[in-house]
Amino acid sequence: MFRITQYMRSLTHNEPFVPRGKPSAPVVIWNLIRRCNLTCRHCYSISADIDFPGELSTDQIYNTLDDLREMRVPAVILSGGEPLLRKDIFLIGAYAKSLGLYVGLSSNGTLMDKNIADQIARTGFDYVGVSIDGLESTHDEFRQKQGCFKSALEGIERCKEAGVKVGLRFTLTENNAEQLPAILDLMHERDIDKFYLSHLNYAGRGLRNRKRDAFHQTTREAMERLFDRAHEDLLSGRNTEYVTGNNDADGPCLLAWAARRYPDRMSELKSRLEHWGGNASGIGIANIDNTGEVHPDTFWWNHHLGNVKERPFSDIWRNTQDPFMLGLRSQPRPLQGRCQSCAARQICNGNTRVRGYTQSGGDFWAEDPGCYLTDEEINLPQKIH
Repeated sequence: MFRITQYMRSLTHNEPFVPRGKPSAPVVIWNLIRRCNLTCRHCYSISADIDFPGELSTDQIYNTLDDLREMRVPAVILSGGEPLLRKDIFLIGAYAKSLGLYVGLSSNGTLMDKNIADQIARTGFDYVGVSIDGLESTHDEFRQKQGCFKSALEGIERCKEAGVKVGLRFTLTENNAEQLPAILDLMHERDIDKFYLSHLNYAGRGLRNRKRDAFHQTTREAMERLFDRAHEDLLSGRNTEYVTGNNDADGPCLLAWAARRYPDRMSELKSRLEHWGGNASGIGIANIDNTGEVHPDTFWWNHHLGNVKERPFSDIWRNTQDPFMLGLRSQPRPLQGRCQSCAARQICNGNTRVRGYTQSGGDFWAEDPGCYLTDEEINLPQKIH
């Protein structure tokens, strides 16, 4: 996750850079259930409104949460499918909170009536992210269900009324990029705390819809708009948070944005971004799916490291000899193509591997086709035509 507001604040408030130690364990994104009441076009887990076999029991989840606490994971994000369809979701959330874990909830928002929102608040969830794919007609078409836009906004309002921190999650594609300004305005109008822009990754139904992925110039324009909005909010004193995910070229892009506005802060910002280190799949990010399989991140469901039903997560994660995982953790990573010679690789760390893997037909280290930086920006020689 790329925390735009955090880096932007360092520019606007002239904050000195003080390096801090990084967590020794990953943030765990846990797809507790694959069942969902929607069939979104970009779903990476290819969920449906049916029961899926082999999902973890409540006790198995408790045991794994105990292990995560002992491992000192910094956060657990409970996702799906739609996690609110698990009858024990509030028991799981309450148990995780009793262990002292930061616990987020990722939902489509359509099930969050007043009763559910109150239960979310009583459970103590630290944050709820609700996915919005555009304005009403676009969102309902993406989610393939009429009325779910209104339901999601009502769910957000119920959470806010219950005192729960809530944010919008927006997956950028060519089909909805032009609606980003309106969604950012909606965030202000509804006084929503946080905005998360997710770049489309090629996995699940996202793989089938990669032709809808935002073209590079469209992506660049969206990021410039997001940087400008975060900058404006900070200068006006508005307490909002902007983050992005699934395209670590956002780091070098912010550096280029800052060069035009804060040239005297460039050296310090570059140090901050290199300390962040870009893509954290297999290092600072982990995934557990609904059946207990462990993956390098949420987009690698075809790559299995072990199952928490058979071995503790801590053992699977720390003692893996999986070649791909060893490559993810190597410095530098064995990248190919323009990623190999990129001058910004210390910031982005080779970006999101799943896009290169998919586009190349199976090369883990192929260049990321989702990188929207120009050859000039990453110090590559001009292409000869």
